[in-house]
Amino acid sequence: MSDQTRKDSLNAELRHKILHHLPAPRLFQTPVENFYLVRREEAGIPEQCFEKPLFGFVVQGTKCSFMGGKEYSYTEQQSIVAGIDMPISSYVLHPSHEKPFLFVYLYLDRRLLSSLVMDMHQSWKQNVTETSSISIAETDADILEMLIRLVDLLEKPAQIAVRAPMMLRELHYLLLISPHGPLLRQLNTPGTQSNQIVQAVAWIRENYAAPMRIEALARHVNMSTANFHRHFKHLTGFSPLQYQKQLRLHEAQRLMLLEHEKVSEAALRVGYESMTQFNREYKRVFGEPPLRDMNRRRAAISEL
Repeated sequence: MSDQTRKDSLNAELRHKILHHLPAPRLFQTPVENFYLVRREEAGIPEQCFEKPLFGFVVQGTKCSFMGGKEYSYTEQQSIVAGIDMPISSYVLHPSHEKPFLFVYLYLDRRLLSSLVMDMHQSWKQNVTETSSISIAETDADILEMLIRLVDLLEKPAQIAVRAPMMLRELHYLLLISPHGPLLRQLNTPGTQSNQIVQAVAWIRENYAAPMRIEALARHVNMSTANFHRHFKHLTGFSPLQYQKQLRLHEAQRLMLLEHEKVSEAALRVGYESMTQFNREYKRVFGEPPLRDMNRRRAAISEL
């Protein structure tokens, strides 16, 4: 059996298992931590969110995502790794009831990746100075088999607590030795410039509502201000201040939608002092003023 024939067979098996779990359109947060299954039958408007680092695999269909300042398209049997926290706007091409878009994704464990990188560091020393934060590649059979094993585990809930961590560790390892590996190793190896930016991003995520001084943050991650600014924008598609603004607006949206905060309360909680500025910047990012956007999103949720 050729490698492609094997992958085709594994992908068909995974498609069958996902359709079993998702007989109708749904985002399914599985009992396996950070592991999700997706079925979509309508294209709809682009979805905007501020995502954590993730690995995603297209079982069926095609997805387009705008992230890091660029647009990417990935299709059946391709996988994507977004290696750094960033805003993502995505849409699906031509899904239908007969041929729904099927997708699996896993939020990556940075501590686990760093630990594996350190354990295996000697086997992949490289002279890579620049890398992207996005990787799209054909997916090898070993990763496909691991995804099938994870989906199969959903049928054995009593075993998830013990077996899922071992499987997820192996999946992280497989990603590190896959075509996504150079990106993941650069971002998760202490001492690289990419990892310094990852540390800066973590600081911003923890302190997004506080004022930010670029010079102080650059010193915090041991970089010059000019080099920090250039490398930050290369990896995220935004300047540090633009990145903080995106994070604030997405968090405000989450507070209003999921915690039912009033517009003014959400704006204050994420660090805005001017409601005029908040409304203007919110509309620029999400297309509508906060209150109108909330009414539309709540109406859409109520129809599900």
